[in-house]
Amino acid sequence: MDQTERVALTSSSSKRRAFWNQTRKEAFAGWLFLSPVYLCILVLGVFPVLFSLFLSFCQWNLVGGLASIKVVGLDNFKLLFEDDKFYTALKNNLTYTAITVPIGLSLALILSFLIHARVFGQSYFKIAFFIPYISSITALGAIWSALYHPSLGPINQFLVRMGITTPPKWLADTHFSLTSIMIIAIWAALGYQIIIFIAGLTTIPDELYEAANMDGASSFQQFFRITFPLLAPTTSFLFITTLMSSFKVFDLIAFLTGGGPNDSSTVLVYRIYEEGFQNFRMGYASAISWALFLIIGGVTLITYRLQKHSAYE
Repeated sequence: MDQTERVALTSSSSKRRAFWNQTRKEAFAGWLFLSPVYLCILVLGVFPVLFSLFLSFCQWNLVGGLASIKVVGLDNFKLLFEDDKFYTALKNNLTYTAITVPIGLSLALILSFLIHARVFGQSYFKIAFFIPYISSITALGAIWSALYHPSLGPINQFLVRMGITTPPKWLADTHFSLTSIMIIAIWAALGYQIIIFIAGLTTIPDELYEAANMDGASSFQQFFRITFPLLAPTTSFLFITTLMSSFKVFDLIAFLTGGGPNDSSTVLVYRIYEEGFQNFRMGYASAISWALFLIIGGVTLITYRLQKHSAYE
């Protein structure tokens, strides 16, 4: 090998080393900037999930510290199936979901269609419906607590003037406490759902409605033949997110009823809070949380599969 070839190989090797050194430096710098994010995900996301899974197989009194953790196997899950309060909370949660999700989405779809139809004060209605969604739950709960007052509340005063001599006690009534919470939840979530539906309506071409008008289609036919089918992706998104949120309802119940009266408004998330931070049974609370996780995952998967199957059809 002559001197020229030797110099060429040395130069090529030096360039290769310089390239890889620069690449490694850039990769290291990138990982260095990303490390706080990944650290937060591990500490605030992955670790609590894994720790709660471990606790679901343990008995732990929160007051006793980490030294009081005792592995008990499947005892927490066996207790879960023997707990009447768990079944009451599950029944209330299913009732809450079965009513708030379809009624809320139906009202939001109708109102968004009316607002989008170039009504007077369109911007005002958007803002008016959206304000409850961004307002503090504590403030909303305080307002509705005053509205629901059994004797001084304007709702019952109106019902008395309408001739109903014994109006319901709402939040203090075992038959109406959960219904009262559902009314507030539907009203508070309408603004967000309306905004999403209006965003979906703006993507539908006006030419389709013009062609339908030329063919003599009524507004009713246009809604069910054009608007509703083309809003399927938006409806699917809202349905799944609202379904998941309905199983995680907690703040309104904690502020207004505390799960009462007589557990008539308790739900699964409130049972987790009650067992974990009131009764200090963190192991059993973790078991309930994983049962809730499996329920939400199963319902979401079934819903997604059904919607995907209907879309292909």
